[in-house]
Amino acid sequence: MKSFLLIVLLGISSISAAQNLLDLSGNWELALDSTDVGEKEGWYLKSFSDNISLPGTTDLARKGTSNRLVPKLEKPQLLRLTRKNAYVGVAWYKREINIPKSMAGQPLEFSFERVLWQSRLWIDGEEVAGAQESLIASHRFVMPKGLSAGKHIIALRIDNRKRYDISANDLAHAYTNDTQIMWNGVLGKMKLTARQKVSIQHVNVYPDVRNGKIRVAVTLENSGHKPEKVKLALQVGQPEGGQKFVEKEFQITLQEGRQKLEYDYSLGTDMKKWDEFTPELYNLSVVCRFDRKKTERKDVSFGMREIDNGQGILTVNGNRIFLRGTLECCIFPLTGTPPMTEEGWMKVFATAKEWGLNHLRFHSWCPPEAAFCVADKLGFYLQVELPNWSYTIGKDEAMTQFLYNEFDRIVEAYGNHPSFCMMSVGNELQYDFKLLNDMVRYMKGKDSRRLYTTSTFTFEKGHGAKPEPEDDFFVTQWTDKGWVRGQGIFDQEPPCFYKDYSAAMQDMNVPLISHEIGQYAVFPNLKEIEKYTGVLEPLNFKAVKQDLQKKGLYSKAEDFLEASGKLAVLLYKEEIERAMKTKQFSGFQLLDLHDFPGQGTALVGLLDAFWDSKGLIEASAFRQFCAPVVPLARFAKAVYSGDEMFSASIEVVNYSNAAIDNKQIMWQLADEAGTQISNGRLNVESISKGTVTQCGDIRAELKSVRKASKLYLTVSVEGTEWKNTWPVWVYPRIESLNVGDVLLTQDVEEALAALKQGRKVLFSPKMSYLKGLEGKFLPVFWSPVHFPRQAGTMGLLCNTQHAALRHFPTEMHSNWQWWNLVKRSKVLVVDSLPPVEPIVESIDNFTNNRKLVSVFETKCGKGKLIMSAMDILSEGSDKPEIQQMLYSLVTYMNSESFAPRTMLGEEDIRSLILKNEGKVIETKATSIYRGLD
Repeated sequence: MKSFLLIVLLGISSISAAQNLLDLSGNWELALDSTDVGEKEGWYLKSFSDNISLPGTTDLARKGTSNRLVPKLEKPQLLRLTRKNAYVGVAWYKREINIPKSMAGQPLEFSFERVLWQSRLWIDGEEVAGAQESLIASHRFVMPKGLSAGKHIIALRIDNRKRYDISANDLAHAYTNDTQIMWNGVLGKMKLTARQKVSIQHVNVYPDVRNGKIRVAVTLENSGHKPEKVKLALQVGQPEGGQKFVEKEFQITLQEGRQKLEYDYSLGTDMKKWDEFTPELYNLSVVCRFDRKKTERKDVSFGMREIDNGQGILTVNGNRIFLRGTLECCIFPLTGTPPMTEEGWMKVFATAKEWGLNHLRFHSWCPPEAAFCVADKLGFYLQVELPNWSYTIGKDEAMTQFLYNEFDRIVEAYGNHPSFCMMSVGNELQYDFKLLNDMVRYMKGKDSRRLYTTSTFTFEKGHGAKPEPEDDFFVTQWTDKGWVRGQGIFDQEPPCFYKDYSAAMQDMNVPLISHEIGQYAVFPNLKEIEKYTGVLEPLNFKAVKQDLQKKGLYSKAEDFLEASGKLAVLLYKEEIERAMKTKQFSGFQLLDLHDFPGQGTALVGLLDAFWDSKGLIEASAFRQFCAPVVPLARFAKAVYSGDEMFSASIEVVNYSNAAIDNKQIMWQLADEAGTQISNGRLNVESISKGTVTQCGDIRAELKSVRKASKLYLTVSVEGTEWKNTWPVWVYPRIESLNVGDVLLTQDVEEALAALKQGRKVLFSPKMSYLKGLEGKFLPVFWSPVHFPRQAGTMGLLCNTQHAALRHFPTEMHSNWQWWNLVKRSKVLVVDSLPPVEPIVESIDNFTNNRKLVSVFETKCGKGKLIMSAMDILSEGSDKPEIQQMLYSLVTYMNSESFAPRTMLGEEDIRSLILKNEGKVIETKATSIYRGLD
């Protein structure tokens, strides 16, 4: 498209230098028609006293109903960010335009980019035929006979009320208040274009990478009343003075109406291909000449990219790729709307790239043109979805037709972008899979430039465990052979680092991508409140802050954030590495790298909703395990005795664009001070691209470790940036425990009797005798508001300075060495007790903010007590970390440092104990969602 110098005049449309385009942005009159009487009362003929600047929204203009909610830990404040001014209904926008003589009498097209649901247009009181409805494409109105020169009044009626039930509870991100808002207005370009007698309607480019050519499909329209002789010229070149190709010309006679023409255009064997490593772009100029001097021109950008799914793996231009992705759910908290400029999208994609990603999935929506342009330039593989998250798809014929139409509009508007690699009918769809397969079959027939799938996962009975017949790729949480994401495993199995998802991948004949992995909730960053300066109010964050202040916990908010966040980091690391270890895997989609502020305030990101880091891990450290090349280690467990041998199998994943030849694989096992326990190197002749290469096995004696230690296994590829690190814990075997004068007991009465006598007591009851919450290693799943029926804790907060943990090396947060201790525990709720000194706390979720402890010390009667809700005294407590915890606590209690400052009474202690032993009911979870909703 030609660029034009636009002069914006208040109240009068600006006119291009070529006198064939008017910019309609600027000041418009506004009237909100909440009772929908405007059409009946002829508002298109009236003047309005209010005004608004377009592009823009009623929210940005502070129109609509003002928010009256106050911060409170209740719905609806906790469901999402709150609109400061909300309006859903009909709104009228009106302004005057001035048609120059050069445009008079010519066919005209009004175009409004990104409008929610329906728009209608009146010119001088007469409606232009054809109401427009789309959530993703520009709304266009054509006036074949045009307008006379001079002033005219245009009235635009926009109705943002829901027209089709595209999702349950309005959660689909194309139309929701959970991420983007149900705004009313126009977001992007607003223009009036004079259409010539012969016009270029569409240009589509179909790359044929193998043969070094493109097929160009041009749709021309002859709006005259007789055949027209035209010359059509095609030229391909690279932007900014790059590679150019010879112009090709064709002469045709164009009949009245529309005609689709197809041409082959050779680029030769020296063409440049597009992928994540070399995102090379070309520009195709199509020029149509007629009536001697008249011309019509359209420029489109494209890349030489072919994506394939042969042998059940993803390839781009014949090279295997692995998708390292996250979701983009239209989360833009300042505007509540997606950016319409490349500048606005650059932070999203540049940040994702910095964190090692190459893929974004647009969950139940399609982004605007600007997003595709940035993805093209940075080399991202995009999955786009129809605006669809329906559990009843197929029951409403009108909605089904709307979805078909939206697909047609999506490929018409964005189909040339090489980043547009994959498409789904929608998210977690249910009901009619015959229809979904029919829709995918239609999509493939319409546009073969990408891969398609029926649904991005599903809970529909009888589906979701294996691909549908028409699926080109398969996004799922599990197959009929098992889980393919850690959420279903990490709280059920002791930590081990040799597993992958190969067993679940058996007989998989299309590429498999794991669905929405992660969803590990992180405590709110309350300093984020000040960033919400736009249309959305963080009443959820403010309510949490008020509650913490009221309960005297606000000083711990930053610790809660850091501890819960660093637990999420290590879980995301293991999630990603298991996916990468699986040789037939084609990728993963995180939920999420950044926060999701809706659906109950799902703060599951390592970045906040603004794509800013929370300081939980550096991007460079994240790229150690999320990058094209990643060293991997398979080893049996996280915790070892000092008389054991550490062994691991070393692999390197190479999804880069070249083999790694003649590089040694370096490894070392060292303590936190950097002192090496063992080291070595593995000779590997070549690590081929597109492979997971086994490099060899390593072994290390641990008997030199004389004290409880945290060690680090580091593996690196010599002479490169590629390295990775894992913690392991080593505890020298404790042959006998000298308890000194400390009583170890699981019985409350024995403990209280000893305390009366002034003794020191380590009281660690069986879990079944304790009142409290379930001990879980994993934090809250997704959101405690969206899924309220879960244990609701968010990991441990350890007092690393406390002498009781001197012999149990730990960070301030949960790590893998705590798994067996946490799973043998209850979490004590101590809100009703006098203050105690916690040694190990549990972090409560932000809807409750209770004081939770796992290990604490106190005085009681004449004695001194440590109570551990982690069972460290029962049979079966011979695991090294449990023995080490017992040793560390007892050693502390026998020292002069053991001097609790707080006091509890007997009844306080008894209040933590069940009168009758509780029943333990074993259940085998079949879904991470079981019992949550």
